[in-house]
Amino acid sequence: MANSNPFSPERFEFEKKLLSKKFVQEDAIAWNRRPDSLANDRPNVVELTRITSEVVERARLTIANGVVDDPEILSAYWDASSYLLLYRHFTVFPIGEWLQVGSTGSDRIARTWDEFLTDYRHLLDMPAIKQLIPGDPAHLFACLSQIHRAFFNIFDHILGDSLPVANLRARVWESIFSGNVRRFHSGLWARMNSVATLITGPSGTGKELVARAIGLSSYIPFHAGQKKFDFQGEQEFFPVNLSALSRTLVESELFGHRKGAFTGATSDRKGWLESCGKYGSVFLDEIGELDGEMQVKLLRTIQQRTYSRIGESQERKFQGKVIAATNRDLSKEVSSGRFREDLYYRICSDRIETPSLRSQLDHNPDDLRFLVQNITSRNFSGESSTITNEVMDWIAEKLGPEYPWSGNIRELEQCIWNLVIHGSYVPLGRPPDDDRTSIPGWARQAIARNLTADELLGEYCAWVYAECGNYEASAERLGIDRRTVKSRIDDMIRKRNGSRN
Repeated sequence: MANSNPFSPERFEFEKKLLSKKFVQEDAIAWNRRPDSLANDRPNVVELTRITSEVVERARLTIANGVVDDPEILSAYWDASSYLLLYRHFTVFPIGEWLQVGSTGSDRIARTWDEFLTDYRHLLDMPAIKQLIPGDPAHLFACLSQIHRAFFNIFDHILGDSLPVANLRARVWESIFSGNVRRFHSGLWARMNSVATLITGPSGTGKELVARAIGLSSYIPFHAGQKKFDFQGEQEFFPVNLSALSRTLVESELFGHRKGAFTGATSDRKGWLESCGKYGSVFLDEIGELDGEMQVKLLRTIQQRTYSRIGESQERKFQGKVIAATNRDLSKEVSSGRFREDLYYRICSDRIETPSLRSQLDHNPDDLRFLVQNITSRNFSGESSTITNEVMDWIAEKLGPEYPWSGNIRELEQCIWNLVIHGSYVPLGRPPDDDRTSIPGWARQAIARNLTADELLGEYCAWVYAECGNYEASAERLGIDRRTVKSRIDDMIRKRNGSRN
């Protein structure tokens, strides 16, 4: 169990075997965040930690007396001791306090290290065990700290109790630690940042949340002599939507530039590849939008781990991680010649697909209330319960259980805000009175000459998009670039919903 993926259904099976009759049945597929998750520890975890402590202490005496020399038993003791050290010294901390900058955070980390080291020596400073331990106490301290951070980065931001979301959380955990935690501790930790991650899935399914969970959970070495991590503070995460920038801006933002390299370059500038450092990540959203020349430059950076600023020949080393995302089918883009095959294979070694909201609800319709409750508790804490009930009643009456949610979680959030502000929500392409044969409301506004040219184009783009279902088909129908379609729809949504996207 200590080496299992905490977000996989397998974890619960291990708990059942270990606790037997003491196992408390949970109404969930796998470990996930619920409204009371932060207020109470899971009773199964509390009991497991208590039992582990007793078993480890008994086993320690036996091993210290030289009674046991079976490598399999000794290895199991090492696993159980690591699990115990994690729960004794790390899970007691709110994640927000763990790597904060400042004397308070540094002092707390130093005190935790001293307590950890005492416990480590008590449990693991035995000749029979030392030969099994990958690295020194500081390495284990760093690994357990990473587990602590990664758990909450996934647990707090990837929400839902359906099988597709449970599988997504488990997949993200593997992207950080691989499927073998013991192998990760033994040496794979040093290689994971060099593996690019590709996140695919429909728009609005939380690809950036997945990217943040991975990018902010990298291994950070701990220096025992200085009692501090190699990096303290919030790790750097640089997201960029490639479809929103011109080619020149993309190149400058990624690689940086020298003063005078081009018109407007009035000073030297670091790019994201340089700013993210050893332990940060660059998130390239909509990577399918990169033109051919930029694809070549990015391929060289990922392949050789070097790059140069615009306007200079000096090669710089890239030490961070690349995470990319797209809602395009890159295999089709490769076949059509729009995306380089060699770059595709460089970024797909670790691939994750985010599920649509409709697929979540097909598996577990109750996930809708769960997600609405999480959104309302985040935005309307005082009235969360009331607003949740109002939203659920409105959706049941006006949209029905089979509503496709083509905009996924992003659409659900906008639906909630529209209901809070206006008491109603009009899906893209659907007239307010839901009479599909009537003239759309925006068209009536156009006939009355109440729309600007920009508003008219935005509404018409959205109307065509609602029928076509994707930006490429809409752009072909409209005879304009897909990025123009997307920007027009985004502008229209921003204006319709006020200042909140």
